[in-house]
Amino acid sequence: MEYNFRAIEKKWQQQWQESHAYKVSNDSPKPKCYVLDMFPYPSGAGLHVGHPLGYIATDIYARYKRLKGFNVLHTMGYDAFGLPTEQYSLETGQHPIVTTEQNIKAFREQLDNIGFCYDWDRQVNTSDPSYYKWTQWIFLQLFESWYNRSSQQAEPVSTLTAIFEKEGNTRHICPGDRQLQFSAEEWKGFDEAVQRNIIMQYRLGYLDYAEVNWCPALGTVLANDEVVNGVSERGGYPVIKKKMRQWFLRITEYANRLLEGLEKVSFSDAMKEMQRNWIGKSQGAEIKFALKNAAAHIEVYTTRPDTIFGVDFMVIAPEHELIQQITTPEQQSEIEKYLDYVQSRSERERMADVKQITGCFTGAYAINPFNGREIPVWTAEYVLAGYGTGAIMAVPCGDQRDYGFARHFNIPITNIIGDAFNGNEANPTKDAILQNSDFLNGMVMRPAMDVVINKLEEMRIGKRQINYKMRDAGFSRQRYWGEPFPIIYKDGIPYAMDEKDLPLELPYVENYKPGEEGEGPLANITDWVNVAPGIKRETNTMPGYAGSSWYFLRYMDPHNNNTFADRKATDYWNQVDVYVGGTEHAVGHLLYSRMWTKVLFDLGHIGFDEPFKSLINQGMIGGSSRLVYRIRGTHQFVSAGLKDQYETDELHVDVNIVDGVELDTEAFRKWKPDFSEATFILEDGKYICGVQLEKMSKRLFNTVNPNDLVEKFGADTFRMYEMFLGPVEQSKPWDTKGIEGVHRFLKKLWRLFSDEQKGLIVTNDTPTPAEQKVLHKTIHKIDGDTTTFSFNTAVSQFMICVNELYTLKCHKRAVLEPLLILLTPYAPHLSEELWHQLGNTSSILDAPYPVYDEQFTKESAFNYPIAINGKTRAEMGFALDADNSAIEQEVLSSEIVQKWLEGKAPKKVIIVKGRMINVVV
Repeated sequence: MEYNFRAIEKKWQQQWQESHAYKVSNDSPKPKCYVLDMFPYPSGAGLHVGHPLGYIATDIYARYKRLKGFNVLHTMGYDAFGLPTEQYSLETGQHPIVTTEQNIKAFREQLDNIGFCYDWDRQVNTSDPSYYKWTQWIFLQLFESWYNRSSQQAEPVSTLTAIFEKEGNTRHICPGDRQLQFSAEEWKGFDEAVQRNIIMQYRLGYLDYAEVNWCPALGTVLANDEVVNGVSERGGYPVIKKKMRQWFLRITEYANRLLEGLEKVSFSDAMKEMQRNWIGKSQGAEIKFALKNAAAHIEVYTTRPDTIFGVDFMVIAPEHELIQQITTPEQQSEIEKYLDYVQSRSERERMADVKQITGCFTGAYAINPFNGREIPVWTAEYVLAGYGTGAIMAVPCGDQRDYGFARHFNIPITNIIGDAFNGNEANPTKDAILQNSDFLNGMVMRPAMDVVINKLEEMRIGKRQINYKMRDAGFSRQRYWGEPFPIIYKDGIPYAMDEKDLPLELPYVENYKPGEEGEGPLANITDWVNVAPGIKRETNTMPGYAGSSWYFLRYMDPHNNNTFADRKATDYWNQVDVYVGGTEHAVGHLLYSRMWTKVLFDLGHIGFDEPFKSLINQGMIGGSSRLVYRIRGTHQFVSAGLKDQYETDELHVDVNIVDGVELDTEAFRKWKPDFSEATFILEDGKYICGVQLEKMSKRLFNTVNPNDLVEKFGADTFRMYEMFLGPVEQSKPWDTKGIEGVHRFLKKLWRLFSDEQKGLIVTNDTPTPAEQKVLHKTIHKIDGDTTTFSFNTAVSQFMICVNELYTLKCHKRAVLEPLLILLTPYAPHLSEELWHQLGNTSSILDAPYPVYDEQFTKESAFNYPIAINGKTRAEMGFALDADNSAIEQEVLSSEIVQKWLEGKAPKKVIIVKGRMINVVV
């Protein structure tokens, strides 16, 4: 019987589906294992061969753990809300509901073709009202909670109002306005609007006004990482700064717990460092600098308060509220020009562009509280409003950027610091910093900092402070395709909707273009917005990461209509044991998921505060692009080896019409109308394309549809080849040519079981020691490699095993049956088929995993190189426990050894057990 992979794979995929082979119970006596993929956004382009890399890895691991006796939760869903879907729908003239449904159907077909062991009964779709009902519910938990810094956890807002009623807020600093203080009596005297405004500044989900990246063409606010060089990453449209009412999540309250939590999880050191850097914890002081001839003051945060004597200028962020107050009439025009310039710059560009120095003098001066020096106040884009206080004291000797700024704008550097400079470098001595203060002389840095902070606190112009670079997460989008906020406004004051009225469904409309003045498209639906006189709905929608911040919890209990997930289910599945996804989600999705988990834990809804025990970041499969060379101004294309003889334009061509590097010229003419009249200058009768390794992208025509490869070679071949490309964590190029070798391997394995003429050729004979050795070496290697996600070396071991069994002519059930079980996670269809051909009636999916027995791999004999006077002349095998005298006798009686002895008596025979034998003449 031949290896008819197409029929085999369709047969078992259908049978597994009909028998619900992958259905998982929440009530099992087996130990649990939760294996999770970062679920995909269902784009119109579908999956290319780079996408399934992580999915195949988790599928292998999930199947392996099932064979090891675990109850494995492994399922899939779709991150279906967000800007890309909305833009795709606008471009194609289809409604997002339609395109999402079509794209999910296409994704499901592709995933099913590869043979994943997903429990599809647990599938989620973040744009389904039955799902986003609970996203809205979780938002209400955030809205109705605050972070109690005393207890270090989230608590209901009702506990906060009780505190205010009893003692005001003197023991609970307001995170939204740290200057806000009131007594219990004052609180009771506030009207409802004032009270709710104060509570808003404590809520974990809160409303505020903020500068945002507004893209008029897209009609929405963009995150910093969605803006590149002043334009939107998607579409390249201009982006400006705009102050808008936005929802935020107060993730900064969890900054320290997010840092501490990294010690409890198994993430890579690089991933942990990325999160630590993003959170950016630092210790220092806040200092108030009075302004010359003004009642206001500038407050700065610094990690080096001991350098206060070296302050030569101050810089406030262009967005700082003091800009308009302190700018002098003489500088007003220049400041306005500068602010217009900064409007076009994203925060990412402002922080990354260290070589470009820009800024503008406000005309104002601050006063150094220790020596009375007047300090010029500038504004510059490298200071951000959201970090610290939005203002810095610039000490050129301590910061290269400050030093470059001072030199660029010819700001005088005072003698206090100037004496410490060598040439043009900022290189002060410690004494030069400290010499101006009686209370600092002789101090080393840390005591000096402590003394300065104590002095600032004594003078009541400063205080010790821990700061975080991370800022609160923007949670509003001016889009149609997103979760509506379960918020209503009564006379402009926001209130939570009643939970019994959830979900607040997204209204179906044909026109979902932006509203006026930056409002979301929902603002255009007046009947939906206006609930009753004086009562309106929120017109913004939630961002894409809302649904993805908690989807792993819904998988645990996806059909529950009474809660987001039953506590019994979450207690059983608990944390995700292994989470696999790309590094692009290092600080966004992962941090938000971790925060949402901690909030739900604090409020008693789940019993764990870190969502993921272990995280593996799969590498990227790069595209091997193919290039053609058009002679400029013509329809003539020249082969790669001849292109230097002409002036050419380089064009990407669809890799699917190229065989290796040889272009199918007829297919090329049919590919696009522009190329229908193409002619070719060939080399050796062929058109050879150029090759370039780069990101796999539809735009570069270098994507390969997994469906095509599955059709040609089979899902099992595709799965094993993706793993064979290299370590899961590393990026690597795709090369379709190599897949044929893996396909030949599977056909060779098939022939160990079946002959095309004879059919099944497996026997019940007892394995030889050599065959047992091959099997148990493979059990040991595959078991270890699968546990550590070393799938590429596991595939190599399978190949070695099959080759060795072929050499031994092994067709024995006792060897081949365990081999099939080992192979099941990697090539499940072939394994299931041969398993049943061997006469088994139950599924191989539940077979017991083979147990390694060391006795079969122990070496009992050794082939010794036999040397005569140090030169190897022969090779002889002996048992490792053979007596030396017996070995010596047999060696000396060998005809080959006797030949090289030439009748001479040996002086001695040196035997090194398990190494070599040397006869000395």
